[in-house]
Amino acid sequence: MRVVLAEDLFLLRDGLVRLLEAYDFEIAAAVESGPELARALAELRPDVAVVDVRLPPSHTDEGLQCALQARRERPGLPVLVLSQHVEQLYARELLADGTGGIGYLLKDRVFDADQFIDAVRRVAAGGTAMDPQVIQQLLTRRAADDQPLGRLTPREREVLELMAQGRSNAAIAERLVVTERAIAKHTSNIFAKLGLEVSDDDNRRVLAVLAYLDHGR
Repeated sequence: MRVVLAEDLFLLRDGLVRLLEAYDFEIAAAVESGPELARALAELRPDVAVVDVRLPPSHTDEGLQCALQARRERPGLPVLVLSQHVEQLYARELLADGTGGIGYLLKDRVFDADQFIDAVRRVAAGGTAMDPQVIQQLLTRRAADDQPLGRLTPREREVLELMAQGRSNAAIAERLVVTERAIAKHTSNIFAKLGLEVSDDDNRRVLAVLAYLDHGR
């Protein structure tokens, strides 16, 4: 699996390269600036991009903008964004087209190698890997002015957050120590209240929920 990595801090970039290579990823390019990232994504066509939001020369949203442009040119390009903070605008832009693998992780909340590698693999396979704090802020933003979201019970909101992280019904049931049948009932209620089509396809249902949280119905 070929990866383009963009991170401006040398020690972190080198550490990520070594970690990914240890898990049999091929590093197609490891770059430190926005222009380098744009060229690498256009020329190398990786299986997944792991991108820091803020890169030189602007140190604002350079990394994300390069990734978004690459997704416009190559719809569905899997992108895992790394950030120091929950920035709702960036998360919404990443989710906007609802296609392909997407992820948004907070750097200081990645606690072990397995967690990070699982996120890269999940995104590369077309799934989602969203930090719970990102999901919580999107939920909070929508709940303030959205009646359907406000009708969810506390348990349904908990299930929705786990669903939006990319977890299957079985994984949610294990996490909440309930039966899978109970989770299936909760997810049906969630979809009904949000006006979304019920789906057993984990990736499609997560993208549908995230699209709802971003744009509404």
